[in-house]
Amino acid sequence: MQDSEEIKRGFHVVVNTERVRLPNGVLIELDIVRHPGASAVVPFLSDDRVLLIRQYRHAAGGTILEVPAGKLDDGETPEICAARELEEEAGVRAGRLEALGWIFSTPGFTDERIHLFAAYDLERVSMHPEDDELIEPVEMSLERALALVWNGELTDAKSAMALIHAAHRLGRLS
Repeated sequence: MQDSEEIKRGFHVVVNTERVRLPNGVLIELDIVRHPGASAVVPFLSDDRVLLIRQYRHAAGGTILEVPAGKLDDGETPEICAARELEEEAGVRAGRLEALGWIFSTPGFTDERIHLFAAYDLERVSMHPEDDELIEPVEMSLERALALVWNGELTDAKSAMALIHAAHRLGRLS
């Protein structure tokens, strides 16, 4: 049994309170954020260099290091979203995109699914971030980016998972 009441409709998400019967028979109410999904992409400048972005994130209390990413627009495929976000946020166009899988961002309260990609054969283009995006591109080695994940300096989960998946695909992690 599931009843749902829309609590708030925002620009990117819808918040519902849902009455749900768990597999053990217990009836509970959950606040669920419904999200259209997103794509995140690791841009490879070369075999061992990546292009990350430093972006202001109000909810995180300042700037964080992450991979280019963004929400899916209506009717947009994850691949198209990844390519669009690369251009908007990192100022590069991919000659080739490789799917790395997908993750749930925070399944305790949202259905957001983030599709992960690696981008290769990059061509520089003009950045055109949205009005609410304060972004600085940051080039570094893949090894350095992974070290930032391991030492806790790169704390964005989607970015950490995208980097780990990309490194594994390249045979840099077992």
